[in-house]
Amino acid sequence: MTDYAVEVQADFLERQAKAQPIAAVTELIWNGLDADATAIIVDLEDDQLGGLRRIIVTDNGHGIPHVEAPTFFGNLGGSWKKHGGLTKERHRELHGQEGRGRFKAFALGSAADWKTTYARNNKLFRYEISILEHDIRRVAIGDEEPLNGRSVPTGVTVIVSDLKRNFISLKPENSAQEFSEIFAIYLKNYRDVAIIIGGERIDPTTAIANAWELDLLPIEDEEGALHSASLEVIEWRRQTKRALYLCNEQGFPLSQVEARFHVGDFQFSAYLKSPFMSTLHQDNRLELAEMVTPLVKAVEEARKKIKEIFRERASERAKIVVEDWKAQNIYPYQGEADSQIERAERQIFDIVAVTVQEAAPDFIEISRPQMALHLRMLRHAIERSPTELQRILDEVLRLPKRKQKELAVLLDETDLSAIISAATMIADRLKFLQGLRIILFDHEAKERLKERSQLHKILETNTWIFGEEYNLWASDRELTTVLKVHKQKLDPELIIDEPVKLLTRKRGIVDLMLSRSQKRHRADDYEHLVIELKAPKVTITSKELTQIKDYALSVSRDPRYHRVAGVRWHFWLLADKYDDFVQSEITSGPDPDRRLVNRGPNFSVGVKTWGEILDENNARLQFVKQALEHNADDGQALAFLEERHREFLEGVIIQEDADVAADE
Repeated sequence: MTDYAVEVQADFLERQAKAQPIAAVTELIWNGLDADATAIIVDLEDDQLGGLRRIIVTDNGHGIPHVEAPTFFGNLGGSWKKHGGLTKERHRELHGQEGRGRFKAFALGSAADWKTTYARNNKLFRYEISILEHDIRRVAIGDEEPLNGRSVPTGVTVIVSDLKRNFISLKPENSAQEFSEIFAIYLKNYRDVAIIIGGERIDPTTAIANAWELDLLPIEDEEGALHSASLEVIEWRRQTKRALYLCNEQGFPLSQVEARFHVGDFQFSAYLKSPFMSTLHQDNRLELAEMVTPLVKAVEEARKKIKEIFRERASERAKIVVEDWKAQNIYPYQGEADSQIERAERQIFDIVAVTVQEAAPDFIEISRPQMALHLRMLRHAIERSPTELQRILDEVLRLPKRKQKELAVLLDETDLSAIISAATMIADRLKFLQGLRIILFDHEAKERLKERSQLHKILETNTWIFGEEYNLWASDRELTTVLKVHKQKLDPELIIDEPVKLLTRKRGIVDLMLSRSQKRHRADDYEHLVIELKAPKVTITSKELTQIKDYALSVSRDPRYHRVAGVRWHFWLLADKYDDFVQSEITSGPDPDRRLVNRGPNFSVGVKTWGEILDENNARLQFVKQALEHNADDGQALAFLEERHREFLEGVIIQEDADVAADE
């Protein structure tokens, strides 16, 4: 027996000897495959305590010629594999390149022995190689002996002993899926190869549900060189950890990155293949993938492709379930989708409903009428809001929290949810405007609108009708106080931001004022919206116009705000009509298109009628209205307005109005 020293430092060898159990066994298997083995058998010898005593990896490859053993074990780097590209006899793709894999045995145990049989000049020879971890730089290579007259297969048996742990994770019931993922592409390409772990053959083909191969953009490295890249995705029938493997050009995994995939319950492995991976692997940079910018871009592109694949798979799976619901006549949509928005709603519904059916504990067991009810509830929730959908999934359908989270992430990542939310908002606004027009201009409804406080309270939550920039503005007590201080310039009895109380027919309808405030980006940056609502029969003349201008000037100069540079004021006078003088003031004003009659350094004053406001809003939403193919009739509009503002419209809208409007 002869001892050879490995010509590297011990700390370098120790780094090569570190690996997870499956990764360590994988390297020993690759060594056999690179030696043209057609069978690799991993025996897991049990001890008497339920753990493992030894791990034995046997292959039927061509073995290691005795004369080459010092090179195989005495040096790292410069391996024959690096220059060959293909195996010696069967011309298969090579995995290893630098001879580091054999030292992964020491991630499993403290002692490793290689028993190798090889052929030379049509004769068989056998010898052993031994390495102990505590003296890892010392390789003991035994003398070879001829196997005269004995017919035995060539190959190598690696025996790893003095195991460091029980390694239950290597048992086939725990490891078969991961080994299938690692060797899937290799075994798919070389059908004559068998890998057996603990008595169970690794056969990915029986576990593969689907497979895809896609070309990716070339990877441009730091020096501008381009490297081809492709993606292979395998969908599994059994559960897995859903890894993205970084592979050489042949598809052999060299490393992997964090998955972070949200694709429902699909089980898959993805293989990002490129010669760039081999370069990074040789430079010891592959394990730092998140720090290699060109690789980060390729990984992100791969993730995007994977999501696209499984969104399409989700759609295909949903179609089968949906067709069954249609056959049972419980699908909550009828006929074909009438608009782009309804098509988007149906796509979201199908994804959610199918997810619920597969994951909710009681969904599949319920009766047909109950199923129909639940599907209608889901449709309504999707059309209304994410909050409503969450409540239905949690409280009614009892979808597990994990599935709720997965579904939320999936919907957040799709533009369909945003489209539906925006479409719902636009449709609601269109119905609001239509209903508002009816109660303002319909003779009977207008007569029953006794107190402007009803309209006042409705407008409080819909200030967007005066301009999108005023949406979501809030009440401000200090602002209300200031407005009240100066109200004698308009009318001492003007009601500012308060409901009208104890009005009689004799007193008639008084003027009201609505105010809102918005704090901007700095502590001294405020904008205020002040709207004076005139009584219905009032026609705005020079008198009312002069009053609002005087009022605006007085308020804007109030001591509480006068020295704050960032405060801006927007005053609007709102009535049913105005005379020719006011029209001329608007025409000659600072901004006729916006109906402004006065503009100062920190304030503006404008005049509008209800008809103008409604027309402007409808015009602004017209393009969306057409896209939505919106066709709400008067009955629907009145019903919507009453539903949202019932407490402020008591006695204004009666059922006959809605019925007549619907008939018309």
